[in-house]
Amino acid sequence: MDYFHLSAGQDTMERLSALGLAHLGDGVYELMVRSHLCLHGKATNAGLHKAAVKYVAAPAQAKLVHAILPLLTEEEQDVYRRGRNSRTAAVPHNASVGEYHAATALESLFGWLYLQGKTDRLNELFSAMMEEADHAL
Repeated sequence: MDYFHLSAGQDTMERLSALGLAHLGDGVYELMVRSHLCLHGKATNAGLHKAAVKYVAAPAQAKLVHAILPLLTEEEQDVYRRGRNSRTAAVPHNASVGEYHAATALESLFGWLYLQGKTDRLNELFSAMMEEADHAL
């Protein structure tokens, strides 16, 4: 199996939980953030982890997701809502419940897109978020 060029079918996608998608999407989003930071010289080696945390923490994700909400298709909105409404066991101390649910929703969407091999769409949404980050973070 080629884990870099996936194309999961509809039957597979329907079996996955929103939290499962969020777990995968968290890794996809963090890899994209790390790539962005390295490629744009946003931080030195010593500061890369600290810079990445600034983008991947739930409050930052919740703030940046607003840049893409108007761009989402109806199907993407459904995935986002499913992730937002999923029940989580605990909320990190550095985020509000609302921020954590928005971050989980974003991660669910990114996991969903990744599993289907929709990397062009991932890049489009991520780029819109990074444009917002230049102004918001």
